[in-house]
Amino acid sequence: MKLELTDDQRAMVDTVRQLAQEKFKVRVKKWQDGTFPYENLDDLAEIGVLGMAVPEEFGGMGLPVLDCVLVLEEVAKVCYVTAMAAMSAMGAQNRIIAHYAPKHVQEKFLPGVITNKVILAICMTEPHAGTDVSNYKTNTVIKGDTVVLNGTKTLISRADEAHCFIVFTRVDNVPGAAGIGCVLVDPSTPGFEVTARYHTMGGENLAEIQFHDMALARENLIIERDGMKKLLTAFNTQRCMNPAISLGLAEGAFEEAVKYVRHRTIKGRPTGTMQGMRWHIADMAREIEVSRSILYRAAASADPFPDPYLAAIAKMQVNEMAIKVTSDALQVHGGYGFTDEFPVSHFYRAARYGTLGGGATETLKDLVGRRVYDVFPPDGFLTFGLM
Repeated sequence: MKLELTDDQRAMVDTVRQLAQEKFKVRVKKWQDGTFPYENLDDLAEIGVLGMAVPEEFGGMGLPVLDCVLVLEEVAKVCYVTAMAAMSAMGAQNRIIAHYAPKHVQEKFLPGVITNKVILAICMTEPHAGTDVSNYKTNTVIKGDTVVLNGTKTLISRADEAHCFIVFTRVDNVPGAAGIGCVLVDPSTPGFEVTARYHTMGGENLAEIQFHDMALARENLIIERDGMKKLLTAFNTQRCMNPAISLGLAEGAFEEAVKYVRHRTIKGRPTGTMQGMRWHIADMAREIEVSRSILYRAAASADPFPDPYLAAIAKMQVNEMAIKVTSDALQVHGGYGFTDEFPVSHFYRAARYGTLGGGATETLKDLVGRRVYDVFPPDGFLTFGLM
């Protein structure tokens, strides 16, 4: 079984790579204080990338998850902040609207995503609960033609930039998973307040948001109840997008390490000619190749959303690989790697995010463990994986 990119995919990757290397690379430090990379997103919109996941009927390209993974990987090789911002146009928030919102709501938001006129954000995590969605306290009460939202969400990306927030919420205080739904929030609506901001070691800003008796049209409640399965199924897309960024960070750090050992000399010899350093490089190359394979396989399983088991495996593998590879790349640079003058420090800091967002590693291990326990054949023999 051989996974080959199509000519169109290769052309797209080449176009994005050229843009990232020529324009994004010189702007990386510009976004490290939390400044939002509008300029880079406009460049991505110009070549059509922001519309990749938007259905064709709304002016997008309707491309598969794998294509989006390929693009995020290339952007992250240069700039983590831009990759995270671009993910908002391709990830779960876009797909929740595209698959579950009524058509007039889709028409309101999705065409603007393509041109970077509409920025989306997703609100899941609460101060007391991250991946424990069934225990969320944020609640929406239905009152005739309106719904009223109250609650707090934290560690939210793009709180100051987004035009639409996809908020996971309980509906009418129904307890447990059965009560989980989804509401779309315009931040200009009275009752929306950013109550705290956090600057991350990767460079982007996160925030805490509170909703105070926010009155919204009933149509904004796009999933009323029993929506947890739908929402988390769509969220499996994020479990391919997130590791795509981790993969790009690892590859970016690896490229910097290879360049460094070619030019750095000890006793007149390039360090890359020494066995110990070559083994460092070989280990990094192996980890990257293994991780890319499982990620692409998970992304290719999407129909329309990735297989949850493969997505979980891929996310764990790639996230943890990125932490190791960026650390090794920094070690290859010696003391210079610890300075901000060398790009490898940027990759190292950003890579730490992967295991935290989109489903913590510990949660995904539990998911995979349950899957193995439930489907492992009684005779103890596997014919081909656990799909």
